[in-house]
Amino acid sequence: MDVKTAFLNQLAHEKFYSQATIDAYARDIDKLFSYLSSQGVTDVTQLTFHQARFYLGYLNECGYSKNTISRLLSSARVFFQYLVTNDYCQDNPFRSISYKKREKRLPKFYYPSEMNMIIQSAIGTTPLDKRNVALIELLYSCGLRVSECIGVSVNDIDHHAQLIRVVGKGGKVRYVPFGDVAQHYLSVYLDEARGALMQSKEHDILFVNHLGDPLTSVGVAYILNQIIKKSSLTFDIHPHKLRHSFATHLLNNGADIRVIQELLGHDSLKATEVYTHVTKDNLYREYMMHHPRSRKKKE
Repeated sequence: MDVKTAFLNQLAHEKFYSQATIDAYARDIDKLFSYLSSQGVTDVTQLTFHQARFYLGYLNECGYSKNTISRLLSSARVFFQYLVTNDYCQDNPFRSISYKKREKRLPKFYYPSEMNMIIQSAIGTTPLDKRNVALIELLYSCGLRVSECIGVSVNDIDHHAQLIRVVGKGGKVRYVPFGDVAQHYLSVYLDEARGALMQSKEHDILFVNHLGDPLTSVGVAYILNQIIKKSSLTFDIHPHKLRHSFATHLLNNGADIRVIQELLGHDSLKATEVYTHVTKDNLYREYMMHHPRSRKKKE
């Protein structure tokens, strides 16, 4: 087994990373390997600090954004740390390579009025329509990642307590409540649509496609694109933006940030605090738009 395959297997079987995350690491490592091959380096375990620095210079010359370069270096650092830990090499050549701080991007979110428009656009009478509205409502009402949502089983839902069992990053389990609206659309989907979509298939995954197979992340993106095409909406629907909206709307309505952290499944409060910047930005914009003394009158 080559070192790259061994590394990816560790991410899957020991760290329990999602397939999307593993694929992202694989692409980043492939980019590193491609560069090293072009430089005549055949044994990555012998990579030196200076060669790692040359890789950074190469990425800059390629014109990648700061975020992309930061991610590629981070992936290389994690990969070589795995090699050191497992005695493939003695030193991590990327350990001391620093880079400019990543550009901070504030999470984008939908306003409540936009969320209502999205839900209304998804409502319909067919089994697929009923699945779609339940899917969107659950992503928004519970703030789930797509990978978490498509992994939910029918047995993970406690309708009486209105709680859903979610398996997050690293296989960590959390319980997230859902409200009456989500309860309604979930019940309609389960009572009137899922059975028809399942046909003769037998499994307990909650959301299924038109063939009765478990829905995939690609399938979710396709569903949202189809809703856009069939509606009069003038903006795109992004799954993770629904999660951002969940957190932002909770914070705007007075929820404690530590509660939001737990609901989102964030290990660190720092990851959740980014939403405080979003709400401050929103408050400033609303103030400037509506307060009569927000701008100095022209003389």
